[in-house]
Amino acid sequence: MSDPARELEAIESPCIGVCRLDESGRCLGCFRTTAEIGGWLSMSAEERRAVIDELPHRADRLFDD
Repeated sequence: MSDPARELEAIESPCIGVCRLDESGRCLGCFRTTAEIGGWLSMSAEERRAVIDELPHRADRLFDD
């Protein structure tokens, strides 16, 4: 049986080990939603890249408030 994680294109997780959720359910460490965190390994490379590309914008919005 193959390991699905080994078949993923190499896009590392943005997790930095600061796993704390804000009131909207977004991680204050990596800025992903709980759905994105939970579904990370089942996402396609394109889906993961889209999330990665969005994270700096989420951080900017969080810290601009």
